[in-house]
Amino acid sequence: MQQRKFHTPIYKTIPVLRLLLPLIIGILLQFHLQINVPYFYIIGSVGAVLLVAYQLFNPQYKFRFRWLSGIAIMSIFLAIGGYTSFSKNIEHKPNWIGNFYEQKLPIQVTIQEPIVVKQKSYKALSKANAILINGNWQPVEGDVLLYFKKDSSIPTLGYGNQIIITSNLAPIINAGNPGGFNYARYSAFQNIHYQAFLNDSTYIILPSKETNWLGAALIKTREKVLAILKDYIHSPNQLAIAQALLIGYRDDLDRDLVQSYSNTGVVHIIAISGLHLGMIYFLLVKLFVPFGKRKWVMIVRPIFILFVLWGFSFVAGAAPSILRSAIMFSFIVIGESIGRNGNMYNSLAASALCLLLYNPFNLWDVGFQLSYTAVLSIILFQKHINRWIYLDNKLLRNLWSLSAVSIAAQILTLPIVLYHFHQFPTLFLFTNIVAVPLAGFILYGLLFLLLAAFIPTFAALVGSIIEYGINILNCFVFHFNQLSFVVWPSIQISIVQACILYVSIAGFSWWLIHQKTKGLLIGLATLFAVMVIRSVDFIRRNQQQKLIVYNVPNHTAIDLIEGRNYSFYGDSVLIEDGFLRNFHIKPSRVLHRISPTQKVNNFALSENLIQCNGKNILIVNSGITSAISTKKIKVDAIILTKNPKIYLSKLAEQFDCSQYIFDSSNPFWKVNYWKKDADSLGLKYHSTATQGAFEINF
Repeated sequence: MQQRKFHTPIYKTIPVLRLLLPLIIGILLQFHLQINVPYFYIIGSVGAVLLVAYQLFNPQYKFRFRWLSGIAIMSIFLAIGGYTSFSKNIEHKPNWIGNFYEQKLPIQVTIQEPIVVKQKSYKALSKANAILINGNWQPVEGDVLLYFKKDSSIPTLGYGNQIIITSNLAPIINAGNPGGFNYARYSAFQNIHYQAFLNDSTYIILPSKETNWLGAALIKTREKVLAILKDYIHSPNQLAIAQALLIGYRDDLDRDLVQSYSNTGVVHIIAISGLHLGMIYFLLVKLFVPFGKRKWVMIVRPIFILFVLWGFSFVAGAAPSILRSAIMFSFIVIGESIGRNGNMYNSLAASALCLLLYNPFNLWDVGFQLSYTAVLSIILFQKHINRWIYLDNKLLRNLWSLSAVSIAAQILTLPIVLYHFHQFPTLFLFTNIVAVPLAGFILYGLLFLLLAAFIPTFAALVGSIIEYGINILNCFVFHFNQLSFVVWPSIQISIVQACILYVSIAGFSWWLIHQKTKGLLIGLATLFAVMVIRSVDFIRRNQQQKLIVYNVPNHTAIDLIEGRNYSFYGDSVLIEDGFLRNFHIKPSRVLHRISPTQKVNNFALSENLIQCNGKNILIVNSGITSAISTKKIKVDAIILTKNPKIYLSKLAEQFDCSQYIFDSSNPFWKVNYWKKDADSLGLKYHSTATQGAFEINF
């Protein structure tokens, strides 16, 4: 009689996963629904009572009600997730700076990092210590971004310096353009809600410093590494790549170069992350292969690997992304040393659990999402993909193994990439086959350069080789970026579509790996659902008619949208400058699924008057003031742009207008003056600089 095989459900081999999922649910519930903390106390208490009650059960009942302990533990972790999400939000702390700050109140802060040179200013992150209220210093918490004027004496400041800010703080707000990056939320997740723009007269340097030995050591190490790289790598572009690759320093990177890396699907090379630690981990594992599985190897290997990984993390400046990866690989190393079946999944889940307990807002971090989905995807699919093709030639076999890793990593990261970045690099497989090994060679070379720095002549030779390797990498990326089909751009998917795509991937994987027909049906059904949702959205977009006034600092930018086409009105620099256009305007165009056209049919643009479907939009700039009629004319909106020398009271006398829009090309002082004028006249207005883009539907 053939013995029946029983398969242990995968969730039972990953016990930490059963803790991680309710923790994530608790975090999401509190963040999105703002559930009061007492409710989580109740859920956690009920879970604890159930767990204690289960332990008191008779053994004969324990097996029958074994599900009760699982529910109890998951309830506890759901409550922990909700409470952690609430408590880690600095806005909920009694000493948060936002609870006390008022305009013109002096603030004492401590600079937390070396000064970064920007195009028009110096930038630094600071920690708020206290606010002067009625002659007393009130302790506060929270970080403040500092921007120093370029001609100020900023080089004298650095990590640990304490200063008193006398200028007003400005809240960090979003640009407010449709589909744009939520910078305010991104900053809030890092406890940053305010920023200050300073010159020599708006801050006072205090004689005292506030540092800690670890922070000082990290900064000193980082500066030493940067100095070594600058000594032996001389080309600016090559040096910028070396800095980004080794320690994640990206301030010197050329924007066009970064865009080329992004378009070709290899931008992860210059965004220090799990890839870099993975390369080092792979090298260290290979070093121990000749020694086999001797007892001393099983003890020494994990210790040595952990030491090197964390050493590299601190050399790289201990940035959050690299620390996250270090923790993830630490759990993997420890899990492998234990040697349990399924420990890789468990280690991955355990590292994610620890990171989310420490900072639940990691859940919204794109790097966190990509790191874990990429590693999980490689674990799940790499072996299966590698078996598709067998090659006798060792070199070709290794190339295919590398390709299998790249393909596997893309499977689970694809929905995230499409959702966040709205594009897909079509040549990622080929570019990664070349770029990743080359980047690995460069990274190993850079680490060797740090060791060789004590012998200047030898270090100079190593630096020259590295510089040559980076030049090859840059040329490779640049040449492929010139291809018209290198990237599939302007892909727009919602969070719902991304989730459905994951169900589709799961279904197809179930079918391909386990030959389950149900998997194929699930994959096809969910893929069809995505296509239906996209088709409905396309139909809806075909009917749209609107005007959008964008928030682009110091510039005029207006899109006239009709169906799937748009016509642009504004500064020509936004057509020529790819960075400004891609950052401020492109997300909206992707969201609205529109393409450029010379003229939108239903819009009439005469001088500074836009007409569509009976609505009239007047654009007032420096060149139109003389053409304004004395006869009162009805218009639906007036857009003030380019700092026109005009009073709202004069416009109100000549035009019957229901909406005034002040775009971001106007200076702040002028907009504030217009706001006061509009308030006194009872006029409705919108400032794009503070309120974001303005849309008019026709």
